Amino acid sequence: MKQLAIPYGISDYQNVKQGGYYYIDKTHYISKIERKPPYLFMIRPRRFGKSLLVSMLETYYDCYYLAQFDEFFGDTYIGQHPTAGRGSFY
Repeated sequence: MKQLAIPYGISDYQNVKQGGYYYIDKTHYISKIERKPPYLFMIRPRRFGKSLLVSMLETYYDCYYLAQFDEFFGDTYIGQHPTAGRGSFY
């Protein structure tokens, strides 16, 4: 069951997904990030979700979470359209 609040202050993707909080799916950016140059400079205001985005990227690319891919990404865009880099980093 979904929580009634937005996970304000929670910057850990695993906690957001396992806790059942509302999450706006930003996983479609993963394929866009992979097509960009090898450097990425994210300039966004405070409290804009940068840490949660980085945590989501860590969960996606870390081979430790590969067995739990469906749990974390099954209902997201990238869960339906995974890239070749999924779970390929230590």
